[in-house]
Amino acid sequence: MNTEERNAPAGRVGKKQWMAIAAVLVAGLVAGALILRTAPGKPEAGGHSESAGHAEGEHHEEGKGEHKEGEEKIAFTDEQLKAAGVTVENAGPARIKSSVQLPGEIKFNEDRTAHVVPRVGGVVESVSANLGQEVKRGQVLAVLSSPALSAQRSELQSAQRRLELARTTYQREKKLWEEKISAQQDYLQAEQAMQEAQIAVANASQKLLALGATPASSALGRYELRAPFDGMVVEKHISLGEAVKEDANVFTISDLATVWAEISVAANHLNLVRIGAPATIRSSAFEQAAGGTVSYVGSLIGAQTRTATARVTLANPQRVWRPGLFVNVELVSSEAEAPVTVSAEAVQTVEDKPTVFLRVPGGFVPQHVQTGRSDGQRIEVLGGLKPGTAYAASGSFVVKSQQGKSSATHTH
Repeated sequence: MNTEERNAPAGRVGKKQWMAIAAVLVAGLVAGALILRTAPGKPEAGGHSESAGHAEGEHHEEGKGEHKEGEEKIAFTDEQLKAAGVTVENAGPARIKSSVQLPGEIKFNEDRTAHVVPRVGGVVESVSANLGQEVKRGQVLAVLSSPALSAQRSELQSAQRRLELARTTYQREKKLWEEKISAQQDYLQAEQAMQEAQIAVANASQKLLALGATPASSALGRYELRAPFDGMVVEKHISLGEAVKEDANVFTISDLATVWAEISVAANHLNLVRIGAPATIRSSAFEQAAGGTVSYVGSLIGAQTRTATARVTLANPQRVWRPGLFVNVELVSSEAEAPVTVSAEAVQTVEDKPTVFLRVPGGFVPQHVQTGRSDGQRIEVLGGLKPGTAYAASGSFVVKSQQGKSSATHTH
């Protein structure tokens, strides 16, 4: 009996303990549920943080864009502009000349080129002119010994002697006739003989002049070849002791003070080439240019080349334009007034677009433009630039290079 009573309280105490444990578990579950219920508040806070971070990112991007705009300005002080040789001009109207380029070649001025021939056969005694030598009009180029010329001078001398005799006879017969000593017929015959002798002398003299020989000479057969005008010996085909014929081309003299620029003109360009039109000749071998006028336009088109020949007469005082030199001939095809133009040096290529650097306080900013006609000196601007806008003219490539340096530094 006592044993059961002792065991019974022990069993009741165990139940209480289990109840306490269960209560603790229930409390824990309730607390856990409360915690889980309040957990979504944290994601909201996180979302708010993310939103705030996004806003900050947007603000950062906006700040970055503003920095990029500031970066487009290329800083330049007045001292730097002067040191770099950058000049500033204002966009404005100009007359644009459209031109066409045609191939050409410098040639001798054939109106001032002579082929010197002896006009009488003989043997060369001396040669005083050399190839490339500048000669003056009347200067002796060579001396020949010519039997034919000797015969011509002998004929002249004979005619002169007969004239002297005929003149003496005429004067005597005239005196006798005036004194009524001789008949008038004798006087008239003497007069006729004198006149015939005069004709013979004149004829012999003209023959010598036609050969280019002087009537009087110390040697009857001496023949002097002389320069017909001032010029240069450009060809020489004569040597000492050589026997030359009367039609041999022994010298070619050309006055290089003027030359011809011969142009090959295609059929579609013939309407642009007019006599008297101004032309600019530029060498393809060196930096040289000169102006001239079109002096001749051919009316025929070559069967092989399918081009016509035109000519520009070109002054050549310094002998710069040498025959045989290939040149480019620029002819103005049209002229028009353009409202907005810039210097040709001002247009640079940036991002594969024609760009002009506009002057702003403290530097320059690039401005893409739409270009039109150009004559090599001025470029027409069709869009992107207003009249009077200041821009970098000569030396604009320095501004472009400075822009590239600034971009590289910012990227780095």
